[in-house]
Amino acid sequence: MEVLDSTIANVVLPYIAGSMAISRDEASWVLTTYLVANAAIITATGYLANRFGRKKFFVASLVLFTASSLMCGLSQSFTEMLIFRVLQGLAGGGMVPLAQSILADTFPPEKRGQGFAVFGIAVVVGPVIGPTMGGWLADNVSWNWCFLINVPIGIIMTIAIMAILPEPSAASAQRKSAGFDVIGFALVATFLGALELVLDRGLEEDWFASSFIVVAAAISAMAFALMIPWEFNHPNPAVDVRMVATRQFGSSFLVMGAIGAIVLSTTQFLPQLVQQVFGYTAEFAGLVLSPGGIVTMMAMMVVGRLSGSIQPKYMIAVGATLCAASMYVMTDTYSDLGFWFFC
Repeated sequence: MEVLDSTIANVVLPYIAGSMAISRDEASWVLTTYLVANAAIITATGYLANRFGRKKFFVASLVLFTASSLMCGLSQSFTEMLIFRVLQGLAGGGMVPLAQSILADTFPPEKRGQGFAVFGIAVVVGPVIGPTMGGWLADNVSWNWCFLINVPIGIIMTIAIMAILPEPSAASAQRKSAGFDVIGFALVATFLGALELVLDRGLEEDWFASSFIVVAAAISAMAFALMIPWEFNHPNPAVDVRMVATRQFGSSFLVMGAIGAIVLSTTQFLPQLVQQVFGYTAEFAGLVLSPGGIVTMMAMMVVGRLSGSIQPKYMIAVGATLCAASMYVMTDTYSDLGFWFFC
């Protein structure tokens, strides 16, 4: 639900704009506010899970996500929509890191490759399924159901998690002793939030010709410059930047950053391109991404099986090469292209 909601609104922005009497440019804030809130809260999830308990915090995030999804679907004004999207982003940002923590504790080391591969199907395929589902719902039902569809799923998942998920006992002692790096969290949230604004709004605002982009970029750079020395010297940092300098974690960090950038950028760009330039409906704009999602799902299952016998670095290298080649082919886009080229 969380990853899907980062992209499900991509293809329905024209419907939202028309329903609320706003421009498409203004409607894109529906995406921006969610992603900014998502990025800001992630660094605090470790402390909140330790402080209140992983299960309690996970359930609370899921309840807030479900409730804010309901309110997004029932919003009567654009202001209401943005407020509830922020709440939805805050709740969603707390769920994915905790899900990975739960997986790491649940599976033994020899099974973690398969476990994370199955989890990866949801993470990678979610942004691809989102536009397809959103387009179908917008064309055949209503754009409101892009958010309301989360409600029954969220209720069922909340009941299931409360009944099944155990609370790790080892976290109880740490919960009381660990402090919260308020300043570090504020710097990280400011850096990520302002950077997200620059990258998301840069094209519409004409990049650095806009005073808004200049100010946001300056704030992001200043927060980053202050964050590094602060986090290096704090005894309990919000983000342990030393981990990024390590070989294993640092390389994984860069790979996941690249994957996230490619998946989110293509799933946001392609639906809007084919709707505005090629005249596709919202449903067909979503279907453009479906073949890629199916192939990704199949590849994730194969990779999970191979992870125990082939070193991950070789599979990452092959995947990165194929991804780079496909992105290069996509640079040759012109008006006579057909449906299967984008697939």
